[in-house]
Amino acid sequence: MTPLPPAFLARPIAHRGYHDKTKGRVENSPSAFAAAVDAGYGIELDLQLSRDGEAMVFHDDLLDRLTDHSGPVRDRTAADLQTIELKGSRDRIPTFSQVLDQVEGSVPLLIELKDQHGEMGDTDGALEAATLRALDGYEADIALMSFNPHMIGRLNALTKDISLGLISSAWRKLDEPHVPVDTRARLAGIPDFDAVGASFLSHHVDNLDNPRVEQLRSQGVPVLCWTVRSPKQEHQARKVADNITFEGYAA
Repeated sequence: MTPLPPAFLARPIAHRGYHDKTKGRVENSPSAFAAAVDAGYGIELDLQLSRDGEAMVFHDDLLDRLTDHSGPVRDRTAADLQTIELKGSRDRIPTFSQVLDQVEGSVPLLIELKDQHGEMGDTDGALEAATLRALDGYEADIALMSFNPHMIGRLNALTKDISLGLISSAWRKLDEPHVPVDTRARLAGIPDFDAVGASFLSHHVDNLDNPRVEQLRSQGVPVLCWTVRSPKQEHQARKVADNITFEGYAA
């Protein structure tokens, strides 16, 4: 288990970059990452897998919400995805390697691996492997995390040099209707933290009073939280969380 680097607790973390649609900086875009670097914020970003096995920086499984295209990200090649513009900006979908080259270690990167399989079960390991390939030789502050404990367990088996974390929440049906009820009930208790080799927790801001969060924190586990959207919410969150992931204001 690799501890979370101190840099992740030293400055607020911009959720999907320091994005602002009114200024043409949309989520998970090179422009949003550049703005975060300029402001001195850490960066949280999301990874999906292309059809040909490259880690792409994109939040959704489908292209529909964020672009003028439709269908699964995983059905497109990396070269094809890089030609697709993000709605409301002049940016295109970047590869993870491109973002690493852009940031060059200037700020910490908190990297979420998305579960493309949909039910928080075991995966084929392709995104996990692609992520580590892109990170080979990258020496700056990074941490990998996922809602899916299977993905973190797989990463733990592949590397001992990167801090790994679990993302957690109340696991309500409203938020995760595609996840089986028994799985949601189990994950709400965060039972896999030690078994998968996690060293930090990123928990939903509205559920920070969860007893398991308190228990882990009492054991010295760093607790991050998502997603803070106002100074007032930040003030409350920092009573429990060691740092915040934020959007929509200047943290």
